[in-house]
Amino acid sequence: MLNLGIISQIIGNNIICDILFKGGFMKVGIPKGLMYCKYHPFLVTFFSELGAEIIVSDDTNKNILDAGVKYCVDDACLPVKIFHGHVDSIKDKCDVLVIPRIMQLWKNEYICPKFCGLPEMVINSFDKLPVTITEPIYATTKKKLYNWAKSSGKFLRKNNYEIKRAFINALNAQKAHEIGIYDSGYEINIALTGHPYNIYDSFLNMNLVKKINALGMGIITAEFTGEDILQKESENLYKRPFWTFVRENYGFAVNAAKEKNVDGIIYISSFNCGTDSVIVELIKDGVPDFPFLILKIDEHTGEAGINTRIEAFRDMLERRLFNESNISTHG
Repeated sequence: MLNLGIISQIIGNNIICDILFKGGFMKVGIPKGLMYCKYHPFLVTFFSELGAEIIVSDDTNKNILDAGVKYCVDDACLPVKIFHGHVDSIKDKCDVLVIPRIMQLWKNEYICPKFCGLPEMVINSFDKLPVTITEPIYATTKKKLYNWAKSSGKFLRKNNYEIKRAFINALNAQKAHEIGIYDSGYEINIALTGHPYNIYDSFLNMNLVKKINALGMGIITAEFTGEDILQKESENLYKRPFWTFVRENYGFAVNAAKEKNVDGIIYISSFNCGTDSVIVELIKDGVPDFPFLILKIDEHTGEAGINTRIEAFRDMLERRLFNESNISTHG
């Protein structure tokens, strides 16, 4: 079967684009997976401002999970598998598919290897895909991010003025976007940390946020800790973290424990995630005497194990705070 994603890599996106745009299409598909939870205002606004009709996949559900497991390679982490499921759900509804190849968000740091090779993974997992936008995204400066915007805009046959205007409006939409959880009024408070798509995808984490709140515990996430603080905490490590997720999650968890903003830490981790294996050990070493629960998630959807562990963690925190103030346990 014809795979325009692969053909475009062979003969060039521009040629394929010239052929397809003669048909007058303008449907751009954006999968609702991975970093979509944080950066969708930028992507949606940018392509909308260029006159495209945006096709976004549904929230993660059982069908998307099953499709992701079916099409993705076995050794990928759960969020990457789910991204494949989102692609499958919209690949026949759009003419251009955006697969964000996020390389850098901060100078001298990178995302994980799966992000760098995500387009190739997706393109080679499906027999038929629309033409794809897979340009690397370097967001360390506005100028570097604009390079991606310019390339993507030219792909849609837009001029420099249209691209610049869309880019500025997309940046403004992103700046206005607020994400994060900061509960108040709870006797027990938790620092909930992990990759953002693990925290904000309620199907992926089995409604963890609601479960924690239902047990009478408030939640604080990393978005309410300043970037300067995250950076300062990571400077205490013997080596600057190579991965952005390592620096952010380590800095947030350690700072929250030191400042006594929370009573415990819950780290939600994807099974088979390489960066998580590093982060967890660093946090354990950084706050060895602080309650710390690690929750592993994978494609299995049984909730009993998750429920039991957070209930036990809540009971342990309650005893520690109100009855035995010197006890600390790693979960």
